Amino acid sequence: MTMPFYVSPEQLMKDRADYARKGIARGRSVVVLAYDDGIAFATENPSRALHKISEIYDRIAFAAVGKYNEFENLRVAGVRYADLRGYSYDRTDVSARALANAYAQTLGTVFTTESKPLEVELVVAEVGRTADEDQIYRLSYDGSVADERGTVVMGGQAEALSERVAADWRPGMPLAEAVQLAVRVLGTQPGGEDRVLEPAQLEVAVLDRTRPRRAFRRLAAPQLVDLLGVATEQPADPPSAS
Repeated sequence: MTMPFYVSPEQLMKDRADYARKGIARGRSVVVLAYDDGIAFATENPSRALHKISEIYDRIAFAAVGKYNEFENLRVAGVRYADLRGYSYDRTDVSARALANAYAQTLGTVFTTESKPLEVELVVAEVGRTADEDQIYRLSYDGSVADERGTVVMGGQAEALSERVAADWRPGMPLAEAVQLAVRVLGTQPGGEDRVLEPAQLEVAVLDRTRPRRAFRRLAAPQLVDLLGVATEQPADPPSAS
């Protein structure tokens, strides 16, 4: 007679958490920084089609690390939630806090009831009319929510990168300085020499409070060249004829 296999609830939850954390740690980091006119998002992502940073609604954006198909499903669900709420009530009734609560319920339910947790970590951010009204929420694989202030780092080596961000970030910094800091942090190699990331390797977007309604905009490579102060190589002058 075989004995039934038993795993304690504590061990089951621990195994699920370890599984999710390992999956998230394999992803490239995302850095979120408040700057004087809004909130900036940056990640290393050479793909021009598979985005990790996206618009959800007028003044709300979404960033994620982990398994692309899982966080893309969450992004689509968030867009539908925001559209339905804005249509049913008013556009001003769509908030990052309500969206974060909806995501937290989904993540928590999957974590506790499904055989495999979602291998994702999310940021939902809303830019306000002033910096004091900005909202940044970080959501973990188990549905826990943190109300962040100013900066967030998600993904591989997040703890080490967060320390570097905390050392150099300050409230009210201009966009160029915020993007430069984010890119330096993304190139950090705690166990080796830091990398220099080129604009073509980056995905960068902002929630710009100065825009009239839709605050989200992506920063293309030419804009990043200007913001990062990247020197473009000029062709050498041809030798003069003697």
